[in-house]
Amino acid sequence: MSPETLAAALQIPLARASLWADPLLAAMALYAIDSPVRQAAFLAQCGHESGRFIWLRELWGPTAEQKLYEPPSSKARELGNTQPGDGFRYRGGGLIQNTGRYNFRVIGQKIGVDLEADPDRITQPTVAALAAAQFWVDHNLNAYADAGSFLTLSRVINLGNASSSAMPNGMDDRVLLWTSCRSALGITG
Repeated sequence: MSPETLAAALQIPLARASLWADPLLAAMALYAIDSPVRQAAFLAQCGHESGRFIWLRELWGPTAEQKLYEPPSSKARELGNTQPGDGFRYRGGGLIQNTGRYNFRVIGQKIGVDLEADPDRITQPTVAALAAAQFWVDHNLNAYADAGSFLTLSRVINLGNASSSAMPNGMDDRVLLWTSCRSALGITG
């Protein structure tokens, strides 16, 4: 994927696309995100979740929801956050916004980067692309992309549940990016 194609797909400046094109291409190849349909869905989700590759760590208030990332809440336990400060330290990161000590540990182990010890490494383009692609494959999102089930895969990413009836945050933007990515990758219909 050329930087020009990525810039058009995500409606981002060419300079930003140039930083991301090679890491994304490598990660997509490694994880079989290898058809235009899969790539359009993957790029649209990554583009939305990261604010078009601007926010590689979750914006922190902390909001009422983010305060629940801290132990001893049930949300903190669900995320594997065990130490004071884990909520902030393991806040959403990367292109898909992986969240929680447990998720950083597991994704890091799978991609060969110790994200638990150094969670900010998830902001590096190569690491962020690999982490997003690993998440994608772990949740079988290629199957949803192949089936054209963009809403379902959006629910997996944003709500953690394919069978949810709730609408994922930012669905209008996700669809706008999906349309743009499909166009840039030559998908018609």
